[in-house]
Amino acid sequence: MQISEALIAEFTHEAATTRKLLERLPEDKLSWKPHEKSMSLGDLATHIAHIPEWSQTVANDDAFDLAKSPMEGPKPDTRQGILDYFDKSVEGFTSSLQGKTDEHLFQSWKLQNDGKTVIEMPRAACLRSFILSHGIHHRGQLSVYLRLNDVPLPSIYGPSADEGI
Repeated sequence: MQISEALIAEFTHEAATTRKLLERLPEDKLSWKPHEKSMSLGDLATHIAHIPEWSQTVANDDAFDLAKSPMEGPKPDTRQGILDYFDKSVEGFTSSLQGKTDEHLFQSWKLQNDGKTVIEMPRAACLRSFILSHGIHHRGQLSVYLRLNDVPLPSIYGPSADEGI
């Protein structure tokens, strides 16, 4: 099995779980924040929807400079808009990795800011940490946001107190 196939399989599994949480976003609470320093519920969900899109630059370019082109995307303001954006990003992740060889994924990739390297690692490691783990981290935050708003949580890695499965 190629590394690209393994990453796509893992990502597809995690994306399905993430989508279950995004489907539960309360439309009337997208501006809600648990703390003044926190992102709003809608901004956090949009960030989660945007993260998979980054795979395209990691898979296809040698570097990305935040100062020259910030990693920003659309700012949907509805649950359906966020879901549509997430679905598009998920498709982008999968298509950007299809056919990539192990040799290509072991080549170095850099995240830079004004020419200074912030992150440098093999593409495969970057896809695993900067995209998959980063998305999972924020999904955990989202589950807390939803819990604080009395939104029933789906099963993530095991039974949910709300669904019992």
